Amino acid sequence: MLKLQNISKHFNKKLVLENINLEIKTGEIVSLLGPSGSGKTTLLNIILGLTQMDDGKIIFNEKDISTIPMKNRGFNIVFQDYALFPNLNAYENIVYGLRNKKGLTSEKELQEYIDFLELKPHLTKKIGELSGGQKQRVALARTLVTKPKLLLLDEPLSALDGVIKESIKERIKSIAKEYKLTTIIVTHDPEEALTLSDKILIINKGNISQFGTPQEIINRPNNQFVDEFILNQLRIKRNNIYQLFGEKYA
Repeated sequence: MLKLQNISKHFNKKLVLENINLEIKTGEIVSLLGPSGSGKTTLLNIILGLTQMDDGKIIFNEKDISTIPMKNRGFNIVFQDYALFPNLNAYENIVYGLRNKKGLTSEKELQEYIDFLELKPHLTKKIGELSGGQKQRVALARTLVTKPKLLLLDEPLSALDGVIKESIKERIKSIAKEYKLTTIIVTHDPEEALTLSDKILIINKGNISQFGTPQEIINRPNNQFVDEFILNQLRIKRNNIYQLFGEKYA
């Protein structure tokens, strides 16, 4: 379980996050949702250890990791641009993170990840020869082989569309379920959050506007901002949300 306790952050004396309190259960998919500049990416980077918070604590599996460096937290991230090496082929990118971690992942496990993400036909291709969805799967495989304790995704679907986007959504949900891997996703898109997540954290101006299931967000918005943000972003009337997302949101 991941617990955030009273997390606050300033940049150049400007308040970016204020007293963020949150509990995420093992294996849950949680989306950090909010408008540009709301603080969601800063919160993701604080969890990763890339950005230091001003106040608060991060507790992971009952251990205070607030002062533990990023490289020792055992978390891993898939960045928005995938951060793949264009001079290497798909397989070389996947195993790149294992160079200094001999024995972390066996050859059998490595092949299981490759098969799980259906990458075997693409292993010898250079990154420039891959589609957006294939690049995303390579980036996911490269992260999974390092056996992260927590998976962080920064706008994982922003460069994808149509069938490819839906396919990657299902992959992410399958990964979380198959490996009981707690997954935190930054997104600006309510539709992505509502259809992908077990729970959604809506952030506005550095504060939590609501944390709950998709059903709770749709049926019982905490305030006018949550209600209007969801509806305005989707540009549909509330009654149509149920038709768009199915009976499980009714």
